[in-house]
Amino acid sequence: MAARPPSEIVSFHAHVYFTAGAEAEAARRLREQVAERFAVRLGTWHDRAVGPHGRPSYQIAFGNELFASLVPWLMLNHGGLSILVHPNTRNPRRDHAEDRLWIGTPVALDEAGLPDHDDNPESAGEPNTTPTMTP
Repeated sequence: MAARPPSEIVSFHAHVYFTAGAEAEAARRLREQVAERFAVRLGTWHDRAVGPHGRPSYQIAFGNELFASLVPWLMLNHGGLSILVHPNTRNPRRDHAEDRLWIGTPVALDEAGLPDHDDNPESAGEPNTTPTMTP
């Protein structure tokens, strides 16, 4: 099999999972801390399972240039939460199921509904945060 070039990756997503109560509060604090430190696009807060994600979650969309700073920061500051980090290429199923990495305990995903091909892989989008602190 030929090696795949990193240029396939348009951007990244981190999905932060939580349950009600203390985990939801930890997820809110983490969301605030990320917004204070990184120029990312924070997605909608979902209090229920959405799409392939089997638990409540929110998404952090970020460009390739932030991977080396944001992902290690999440590794050290996830507060026991489960976080799925995946690339955005032209294959959402592979991105979520095979080319992913987990911070914390993996969470089951429903991969059946994810397409094998997407002509317009999602980019990180414009940041909706304005960092006030350094990581």
